[in-house]
Amino acid sequence: MNMALPSVLVLPVLIVMAAGVYYIYNEVIQFMSMTLVRNKVVVISDAVSGVGTELAHVFHKGGARLVLCGTTWDKLESLYDSLTNDADPRETFAPKLVILDFSDVDSMEDVVAEVVECYGYVDVLICNSSMKLKAPVQNISLEVDRNIMDINYFGPSTLTKGILPTMISRRSGNIVLVNSIQGKLAIPFRSSYAASKHAAQAFFDCLRAEVEEYGITVSTISHTFINASEPPPAVEGEPAPSRWQDILAAYIAKQLTHGVRPSVLANEIMLTVNRKRKEVVLAHPIPRVALYLRSLVPSFLFAVLAAGVKDAVLSDELQ
Repeated sequence: MNMALPSVLVLPVLIVMAAGVYYIYNEVIQFMSMTLVRNKVVVISDAVSGVGTELAHVFHKGGARLVLCGTTWDKLESLYDSLTNDADPRETFAPKLVILDFSDVDSMEDVVAEVVECYGYVDVLICNSSMKLKAPVQNISLEVDRNIMDINYFGPSTLTKGILPTMISRRSGNIVLVNSIQGKLAIPFRSSYAASKHAAQAFFDCLRAEVEEYGITVSTISHTFINASEPPPAVEGEPAPSRWQDILAAYIAKQLTHGVRPSVLANEIMLTVNRKRKEVVLAHPIPRVALYLRSLVPSFLFAVLAAGVKDAVLSDELQ
C-alpha cells in the first residue's frame, strides 16, 4: 500500500513543521534567558510605565534581584504587590523600590547612592524612561525642550555615569538604552523628541567603545512607537491619496505609528541582555527601509516626508 504524501500537501506540512520547530526554539530560548538573569541585580529606570511593568514581570519571574524606579510611590507599591502576591519566595526576590524623576536632574546624585546601596552593585541597568511630544517646532517652548532633554538624555546619561564605577570595579555589567527609531530617523513634528533620542543614541554609542575593555556591554534598542492598543479602524468615506508621494508618505506614517507591544519589547530586552547584543532595531520593514533611504538617497526621503507634512497642513486649514 502506497502511503506517500500527495505532492500538493508537502509544502503545507513543511510550513507547519517549520513553524513548530520555530515555536519550540523560541520557548527554549525564552527559558534559557530567564535562567541566565537569576540572582542578577537589575535596575529599571521607569518600572511603572507599560514597558517597565512588563520588564519587571519578566525579570522577576527569571529570579533577578530587581531595583524598581519610578516617579510615584503609589504606582511602585502597586507594582510591588502584583509581583510578590503570587510569587514563590524560594524562586524570586522581593524588589527594592526607589523614587526616580529624571526631570529633577539635581536629585540624581542621591538617587544613584540609593540605587547602589540596595545591593552594593548593579549587573544590569535598563534606561527606559521617555517623554514624548508631537508639535510644530515653532510651538515648542525652550522650557519644554529642556524638560524633554532632561528626561530622555541628561537623566539616563547621568544615572549611567553614577552606576558605571561599580561596573568598572567588577569588570562586568550590561547597560541597556531603550531608545527609539527616532534616535536614528527624524520625523516631522517630533523635533524635540527626535533631538533628545539622537543625543542619547550618540552618548551610548560612544560609551560602548569606551567601556568594552572593562567587560561592560552597552546595548541600544531602537523601536517604533510603543502601542498598547489595537490600531484604529479605517474611517469610511475618507479620500485616498492620489499622488505617489502622498501614497508613500501615508504608508510610511502608518507603519511608523503601528508600534510595538510592550510585552514583545520586554522579551526582546531580556534576549538582548542575555545575548549581549550591542544594537537592536525593532521595527516594521518600512521604517527599516526609511533608515537606508536616509543614508543612501536622503533627498528622496526628504521629499516623501515633506509631502506628508504639506498634506497635514492642508487638512488642518480645511477643517
